[in-house]
Amino acid sequence: MSKHKDIELVEELVEAHQKIREQLGHVIIGQKEVIDQLLIALFARGHCLVVGVPGLAKTLLISSVAQVLDLSFHRIQFTPDLMPSDITGTDILQEDPISRERTFRFSPGPVFANIVLADEINRTPPKTQSALLQAMQEYQVTVMGKTYPLPLPFFVLATQNPIEQEGTYPLPEAQLDRFLFQVDISYPSLSEEKDIVRQTTGSAQGALQKVLDGKKILALQEAVRLVPVADNVIEKTVSLVRKTRPQETGADAYVKDWIAWGAGPRACQALILGAKARAVLQGRHTVSWEDIQALAEPVFRHRLILTFRAEAEGVRVGDVIRKLLDT
Repeated sequence: MSKHKDIELVEELVEAHQKIREQLGHVIIGQKEVIDQLLIALFARGHCLVVGVPGLAKTLLISSVAQVLDLSFHRIQFTPDLMPSDITGTDILQEDPISRERTFRFSPGPVFANIVLADEINRTPPKTQSALLQAMQEYQVTVMGKTYPLPLPFFVLATQNPIEQEGTYPLPEAQLDRFLFQVDISYPSLSEEKDIVRQTTGSAQGALQKVLDGKKILALQEAVRLVPVADNVIEKTVSLVRKTRPQETGADAYVKDWIAWGAGPRACQALILGAKARAVLQGRHTVSWEDIQALAEPVFRHRLILTFRAEAEGVRVGDVIRKLLDT
């Protein structure tokens, strides 16, 4: 791809970013940082784990993003009785009305969409949770020995309720690591909550305008990957991730006290890819250390396992991440 074409794509993405935020502002009050993190993950070709208490418009936000981007959208409500075939699809036996010959025909499941909302993913057993693993990593599913490609772009957003943990199946670390970001949605401010009440209790809102389609998003994802990163930024990023591991030689005392297991190599990849997308969304052609720092929390939140000592002392993951960045 030529340099001139790259510059055009960056400018187009910056303009699209502003339009997307403007359109989402018609239905979502506030949450600008959350919207930016979702878009960064999308253009970095990653997936997101969205954590927030009920009633914070997680589902509305995700479905609105799908509308603005003119992408197909499926919502899967994860429940204890959900089976893997309910996600991937299954072969159905059909009979030809003329020849009476019986054949199997594949009926695709809800995972065959551009944006898949896995609602309350921790409410279904691990066997069903793992049905998403191949799809998230390889963009394809295998059913009855046959492999079927998923539509591109493919973006999985899984939600979790951080309060109600009874009857849930916590995601294993291997599956958590496949999410580029953990996006935390917090309560709105006082003024935002007033605006939410006014807007949602008034007359119906108009339809959202389309900003980008799937083909254009794929081109922009390729452009993001071409953004250069200086060697010193890569070195500092790798150093930051390695500092989270208490097993490393020379690990800081607070890391040994508070972290049981640190982040793996995927965290380095997530930081660099996310930083590239963030830089492009802001109209820049190179990655800065500020981009890495801005994305450290969503990258590390679900990858750091704290010790019992940290929990006993009331230390949260966010506290550890901020201390890592300060030191």
